[in-house]
Amino acid sequence: MENVRHMNPRDQADPHAPVAEHLDAELDVLGGCMHAPRHIPAVRTILRGPDFARPAHELIWTAIGHLYDTGAPITPASLRIELEKRKELTRAGGIAYLVQVGDHAGGGDPEYWAEKVRAAADLRAEADLGRRIVQQATAPDAEPGTAVTFIDQYLQRQKERAAGRSGDPADALLAELLDASSLDNMPTLEPLVGDLLHLDSLARVVGPSGHMKSFMVIDFAAHVGTGMKWHGHHVRQGTVVYLVAEGARGIRKRVRAWEKHHGIKMTDVLFLPRPVQAMSPEWDTLIEAMRRLEPAMIVIDTQARISVGVEENSAKELGLVVDRMEQLRAATGACVLVIHHTGHVGEHGRGSSSAKGALQSELHVSKKGDSAKNIVVTMKVGKQKDDEEGGDLQFGLKVITLDGEFKADGRPVTSVVLESLDARPDAPAIGTPEWLVRRLDTDRVDMRWGSPRVIEWCRDRGIQMRKDKIEEAIRIRKRRGSFDELQDARNDLPPDLPRDLETQTPPDLGGRSGEFEQNPRSNLPPQAGGGTGDGPSKPPSPRSPSREGGGVGEDEKNTTPTTPLCTICDTELQPLRYERGYTTHLGCDPETGSHPNTPAA
Repeated sequence: MENVRHMNPRDQADPHAPVAEHLDAELDVLGGCMHAPRHIPAVRTILRGPDFARPAHELIWTAIGHLYDTGAPITPASLRIELEKRKELTRAGGIAYLVQVGDHAGGGDPEYWAEKVRAAADLRAEADLGRRIVQQATAPDAEPGTAVTFIDQYLQRQKERAAGRSGDPADALLAELLDASSLDNMPTLEPLVGDLLHLDSLARVVGPSGHMKSFMVIDFAAHVGTGMKWHGHHVRQGTVVYLVAEGARGIRKRVRAWEKHHGIKMTDVLFLPRPVQAMSPEWDTLIEAMRRLEPAMIVIDTQARISVGVEENSAKELGLVVDRMEQLRAATGACVLVIHHTGHVGEHGRGSSSAKGALQSELHVSKKGDSAKNIVVTMKVGKQKDDEEGGDLQFGLKVITLDGEFKADGRPVTSVVLESLDARPDAPAIGTPEWLVRRLDTDRVDMRWGSPRVIEWCRDRGIQMRKDKIEEAIRIRKRRGSFDELQDARNDLPPDLPRDLETQTPPDLGGRSGEFEQNPRSNLPPQAGGGTGDGPSKPPSPRSPSREGGGVGEDEKNTTPTTPLCTICDTELQPLRYERGYTTHLGCDPETGSHPNTPAA
């Protein structure tokens, strides 16, 4: 018996059996998920049932997942009931073993132990691959190259696992199904800029060329990077990466202008001053770089510059570009904000409309005006997948002079920044009659001026407005009476005169719009039946009541009339002019440049 080797107890054990620490890790996963079910979705992305070395643990894990999906509590008692329904309680170790599993809390981090369990499962899979290769290669009928099949199958399974799928695609799909109660466990959209932009979403800003889209997006990026509120809207601070695929040379002075206007540095905003083509291998490099950086926002300026060679009118080709941007979003959890141009007609993004379906948000930007002092930039929400779209937002432009920078001819270098008009509700919109009233009041323009003089005044200052708006501004000022020199006359108005004249429209007295501009003598529309340019006919002066018998004597003739007198000729005013707050006759108004020979004209 000397030639017989005595076996060591270690040699008699199954060399492929899991070690104790791996089984403890499995218990920590199960017990941790029982104590903190919120970790179950994350653990599911790491593990699948066959990864558990002990079959009982796979049965318990399947039961835990079912209870979680149905919204039921996860306790040893509920697991016992569930396993009894499945007729698997004995195979799972019985109620005593379920209590033992519940005693493992996993340190409150079952995801950590899930990684350990998966690593052990991968090592077992590799060891199994090695055994199968040896068995195949040493079999009596072995042929060279046959074992390579095992390697291909192993690599395919690992690739599927890396993509988050199990070896059986159908099982993996079924495991992803959720019932209605499980929807509460899904994460909600996290706001990035108010209700306009969200993390982990694909958004787009569209508008015609030259309509301030890039300025709007730079403003978004700067506020996210610095954490400042965006024109009163909440902002979640985070790193921003800006792909300046178009207009890279102009980005510097826009940034410097923003910094000077706000008085702070544009921190946490990084710029890549060249395009990265979405359909090129470099896009995968970009995805990996952004995954490591973990930005809150990635700006692509513009869609056309990162999709060169793609037929944008083709739903199929543009869909591939959108999918590449979706891969960037999924890898980073960032808001991927794309700038795109509209077509020649309408407000839709240029090219195939299929891209819009993938967007969480789409914002339309447009401008009106011809210079910085009267341009209004309007942003409206064209799409908000899960929220109400909200009202339009309007912005004015403020010109910023860059310190110490000059052009070749000595003029200073300038840029513009956006200023919210909605944040100043008392400021009328530029170009409206109310806005012109404010301008006229600020410059102390005489409220008695008529249209010709006000039109000339506007022309001298480069203010371009339609004639009907200028006329309306003049009417507003005259109804209101804005200057001190006419205040006394206004105070003498009859007590029964309506005090809300600012909101009332004068009665229609005939004529056509702008007709009184044709008559330099008059700032009032003609009365019905009068000729062009005719002022209102003078009614007979009211007489004092007769003291006796109704006859009119000399005393009555010399009685002072009750109607106010003209401040120029000291004769009675026409009732119509008096009721409108005028203190002179039409012809006696010195501003008209015309003085009739008879003061009562």
